Amino acid sequence: MSTTAPAERLPAGDWTAGVTGGIVGAAAMASLMLATDPATLSTAIPSLYGLAPPERVGVGLAIHLSHGAVLGVAFAALVGAVGVESPLETVAAGAFWGVVTWGVLILLVLPVWLAAVGSPAAAASSDVLAPLLWHLVYGTVLGVVYSATADA
Repeated sequence: MSTTAPAERLPAGDWTAGVTGGIVGAAAMASLMLATDPATLSTAIPSLYGLAPPERVGVGLAIHLSHGAVLGVAFAALVGAVGVESPLETVAAGAFWGVVTWGVLILLVLPVWLAAVGSPAAAASSDVLAPLLWHLVYGTVLGVVYSATADA
C-alpha cells in the first residue's frame, strides 16, 4: 500500500488559450492606449518597475503584454473552475473580467504602486473612464480568443 498523497489537481481551464487570449487582448488594449494616452504605455507602466523615465514605449508594451498573458491564465483558471462553457458566456465572462481588472488594478493597485515607487505618472491622470474602456476591450477580446482557441 502506497503512503504517498495523491497529486493536487490544477484548476480547470485551458491555460494556453488564456495566455493567447490575454496577449491578443492586451495588444488590442495597447492600440487604444497608444491612440488615446500614449504616456500610459511609455511612462506609467515601465515606471511600475523603475524603468521610466525616460519614456520607453517598447518596454511598456512588453510589460503590458506580459501582464495580459498572466491575467489571461487567471481568467482561464476562473472560467474553468466556474464551468463557463458556451462562447457567449465566455465572451461575457471576459468582458466582466476586464471590468474587474480595471476596478482592482487601476482604481486600487496602480495609484498605490506608482506612488510607492515615486513614479512621475503617479498624479498624471485622474481619468478612469478611458482605462475602463481599454480594460473592457481587453476582456472582451480575451473572451473571444479564449472561446475560439480553448480545447473543447
